[in-house]
Amino acid sequence: MTPQFQIRADYDARTIVVYQAYAPAIADAALRAGRFVTPFSFHRMTWIKPSFMWLMHRSNWARKPGQERVLAVRMTREGWEEALSQAVLTTADPAAVAQAAVHVQWDPERSPRGAALNHYSIQVGIGRHLIRTFADDWVVGLTDLTPQVRKASALIQAGRAPQARRLFPPERVYPVPRTLEDVVSPGG
Repeated sequence: MTPQFQIRADYDARTIVVYQAYAPAIADAALRAGRFVTPFSFHRMTWIKPSFMWLMHRSNWARKPGQERVLAVRMTREGWEEALSQAVLTTADPAAVAQAAVHVQWDPERSPRGAALNHYSIQVGIGRHLIRTFADDWVVGLTDLTPQVRKASALIQAGRAPQARRLFPPERVYPVPRTLEDVVSPGG
């Protein structure tokens, strides 16, 4: 049985992949530059999600207006863990949340058809004071997953979920450093 609160992600020794969905203008500019540039907003919180399925639910498989393009954002694990070290759970005291540089929220993980599962996925909101650090120092690569997302969605709609699953990025339990366990655990 999957633990209720557990970070699952695609990662290697140095990096972790998080997912975001954008309007085409933002995605195209970022992909051309190889990093986030305007019209990406450096003045508001940006939410990153290591769960591919949760972002598929949130963006309706890249069909939601303003979220038609799905990017895999490869960032340093050092940056990911630095963000977590500055995080406050969105369920904490409202004054603490308002002051936090980073927000952590847990939402039900989703099945390929969007059903809520019995375990949760983490979302991390990088606040505007850390956005430049995220974009310029932590992000090491951007990949457009939109064609893969559209193909997987078509397979699911056609009742071919096993074939669709082969297109999903691999995710496994992320080893959260002991010093960060209390920060990211809703029970902490």
